Amino acid sequence: MTEGTNDLSPKQRNGAGDDYAIGYARPPEHAKFKRGQSGNPRGRPKGSRNESTMLRELLHRKINVRDGGRSRKITVFEGILLRITEDALKGDTKSAAFILNRYGALVSGETPQADIGHDDREILEAFARRLTTPRAKENQQ
Repeated sequence: MTEGTNDLSPKQRNGAGDDYAIGYARPPEHAKFKRGQSGNPRGRPKGSRNESTMLRELLHRKINVRDGGRSRKITVFEGILLRITEDALKGDTKSAAFILNRYGALVSGETPQADIGHDDREILEAFARRLTTPRAKENQQ
């Protein structure tokens, strides 16, 4: 026997009796993935959906709404906006602020931005400076 193989317990040695130590990040040979074989052979099942797909389907689903004595079909998304607008007309200031902010963003062509931290803002400014610097050098030459 080679020196050091007696130090390994049977659990730490490969079943074939070689010097391959089993442990952290060293699985037994029989438990390793075979070369060229996927770890998830069946993959994602057909028909499974992610959260964004389910949310889109829910919001675009048609529902019946009674409006002025007659029934009409609208999407759930439209119904939510309609309810927020009705609440705003009844004096709910949060609903009014929400609907007016959304409308203002649509009219001005802006999309609501998440607050950018100081570090992120510095990175973006440095990137913008780097983009404009080569142009300035090209104009000088």
